[in-house]
Amino acid sequence: MSASTSTPTVEGTAAAAHNPWRWRVVDIVVAAVLGVAIGLVFWGWNTIGYAWFSAADALTPGLGGIAVGIWLLGGVVGGLVIRKPGAALVVELVAAIVSMLIGNVWGVSTVLSGIVQGLGAELVFALFLYRRFGLGVAALAGVGAAAAAWVFEFFYGSSPNILKSLEFNSIYLGTLVISGAILAGVVGWLLVRALAASGALSRFAAGREHVREV
Repeated sequence: MSASTSTPTVEGTAAAAHNPWRWRVVDIVVAAVLGVAIGLVFWGWNTIGYAWFSAADALTPGLGGIAVGIWLLGGVVGGLVIRKPGAALVVELVAAIVSMLIGNVWGVSTVLSGIVQGLGAELVFALFLYRRFGLGVAALAGVGAAAAAWVFEFFYGSSPNILKSLEFNSIYLGTLVISGAILAGVVGWLLVRALAASGALSRFAAGREHVREV
């Protein structure tokens, strides 16, 4: 009886150890490091991006969405590097928390936005079953984060976008999608490629793929 009960336990442990979606300690550490680093990028972009957002919005209401993509970067980079369920959400959320803690004008709304945007990117990686991580998927993840941000801002805040015109919301959605695809998707993919080329991702599939390509 002892032998018959121990065998499946060992097999179950081995199966769990080889589960490609199971988080390793290195995954957790790297997700935290990426989140903090991107949070610092967010903090810097809070000034530059907001100035760009305001100027574009003053030119044409809704055009400010073109500056938002950098704030969506965490979900894309997290998903491309760690390639496991929850990675996009975790990195975007950690980055949002860091941005909030350092200080910005949006306060706790930053964290709520991070959750929603991270989930938007996460959904795209999930649709591809966490098996495809090329430039196209990265751009789609940026679009997913942008669409989620649009939905969030449509309903949330002291002056939600649902109170604004159809023209504004259409322009804002279009510019958000473009910004998400380029500033989050393409830039995120290029950033991960640069990290892989440096050898920083040698323990991840993204790093090993780069070595095979070279």
